[in-house]
Amino acid sequence: MKIEKLTENKIRIIINSSDLETKSLNIHLLMTRALDRQEFFSEMLERAKDEVGFDADGCKLLIETLSTSEDILVVTVTKYALENMEASFDIPKKKLKLTPKRKLPTPPSKHAIYRFNSFEEFCNFCQSIDNNSQFEIKKFSKNISLHLYNNTYYLLVKGINLDYDLVSYFSSLASEFSTHLTYSPIFENKLVEYGKPIMKRNAIITGIKYFGERKEF
Repeated sequence: MKIEKLTENKIRIIINSSDLETKSLNIHLLMTRALDRQEFFSEMLERAKDEVGFDADGCKLLIETLSTSEDILVVTVTKYALENMEASFDIPKKKLKLTPKRKLPTPPSKHAIYRFNSFEEFCNFCQSIDNNSQFEIKKFSKNISLHLYNNTYYLLVKGINLDYDLVSYFSSLASEFSTHLTYSPIFENKLVEYGKPIMKRNAIITGIKYFGERKEF
């Protein structure tokens, strides 16, 4: 299990099959039953509190789950502070209220464009990709480039291998850092003709090389 702190109020938990086996659970069970009612989820929150300082006590939670394959489950947890809890009043602590919501990935297509508001967001995305050693970029796509157009960064992904098990994982992770745009050959031409090429080939591999820790691809 790996816990990543995305912001002060949001974490992502990556669960693999070995994590579930120790609890005699499976991905199907977690996806079909209310996650907030399961002891395993409470244990995850306690671990997140210890490892990354994510304290969910007294907060409403939005839970988004995505099964990227038979072996990996991605859980994103966002907390919202309860209103009208003044420290100066002796108000009993409210019971933790959870609002589960299943996240559906964008339907896959052979080509995709993602808009990043800053180069830093792209770098953070590369670091998150790097954190998942099971994701093999070259099996996903061999044609990924980064362009600067109108002071905005665009990641152009061509020839996506839709048979690759982690296609949905990539889409879900990219949505944390960027905005998915409907692919258009006309807009692609604008990026190529009028934009500035930042990384013409292997943009994510290059980003990981300089901003991540993975050494082999």
